[in-house]
Amino acid sequence: MIKPHGGKLINTILKGEQREKEITDASKLQKIIISEEQIKEVKNIARGLMSPLRGYMSKEDLESVVKYLKLRNGVIFPIPIFFATSRDQAKGIKAGQKVGLVNNKQKMIAVLKIDEKFSYNKEVLATHVFKTTDENHPGVRHLYSSGDVFLGGEIHLLDNSKEPYYEYNLDPKETRVLFARKGWKTIAGFQTRNVIHRGHEYLHRCVLEFVDGLFVNPVIGAKKSGDFKDELIIESYRTAIKVYYPRNKIVFSILPYQMRYAGPREAILHAIIRKNFGCTHFIVGRDHAGVGRYYDPYEAQHIFEEIGDLGITIVKIDEAFYCKKCVGIATKHTCGHSESERIHLSGTYIRSLIAKKQKVPEEIIRPEVSKLLQNSKDPFV
Repeated sequence: MIKPHGGKLINTILKGEQREKEITDASKLQKIIISEEQIKEVKNIARGLMSPLRGYMSKEDLESVVKYLKLRNGVIFPIPIFFATSRDQAKGIKAGQKVGLVNNKQKMIAVLKIDEKFSYNKEVLATHVFKTTDENHPGVRHLYSSGDVFLGGEIHLLDNSKEPYYEYNLDPKETRVLFARKGWKTIAGFQTRNVIHRGHEYLHRCVLEFVDGLFVNPVIGAKKSGDFKDELIIESYRTAIKVYYPRNKIVFSILPYQMRYAGPREAILHAIIRKNFGCTHFIVGRDHAGVGRYYDPYEAQHIFEEIGDLGITIVKIDEAFYCKKCVGIATKHTCGHSESERIHLSGTYIRSLIAKKQKVPEEIIRPEVSKLLQNSKDPFV
């Protein structure tokens, strides 16, 4: 017997008509062109990845986050999420007004209801968030190059498309349903911006001993020069998961997101994002979200001891290496051999070999992944 579905069909049509009306109405608004990375952020906020945020921060929230790692209501939040535009673009915009956010082809992405228009000292922001004002730091450089006018307000998303890689782009509503269907009560989130190596595998296997499932969630989007391209990161994980992992224990989805390289503060944001996806645990390894020598290698782990309860369990795992004596991956807690017996799993070393079209040793990367990287004509950003 065919179940009736007319009501659902009518509702779908009505929602489509409502969305078309919203887009038509929004087209009459003053418009601001936003970049591809801003589009990712707008969608992430609207989809709930950065809950409790529903839009861009007010000056009071931003200042509280910069100075105290908390929103003005006391909720832990480590990174200021702001919309900065040029003085020319912001000219004439007032609180209470709505503006249309469009891409470079004038396609309407979202409507921003302006609650506040303000300025903020970028050097103060950089000093607190990045612990430096050095423009060689990619996060500081991006901050200084952004506009000088900040617009705070709620986002109303009109374009919910998920290109590129839509088949791997799950939002929190979808992951929470998926985890529940799998019967998972405990889920560990894993953040990465690199191709998979044996050290990552070690972290995954450690947590899979005590959680129901692993949520592998690599960052896709603007990264620093020399990083591996998005498609290679995705394919490296798909390859390794297919060959070496229990399929019923892994969910793979991308995170379209622009890295800020804010070290310990960004580690907290990454944990909040995975909590919103439905994770109960979050893995923080060595030099999480770091760059250069701006942060201590384990500063991102230590900060969780200072901020109070975040509502997600932080799993701190030491640097993994390959021990020639142990003939396997280990850490200083599980291996007693000397430094001379250890092969460190360096992303820099991996990239240098791939740049020379050389095979990466199997102690560092699985052969299937090494072959994938070697065969890539243009592997780097």
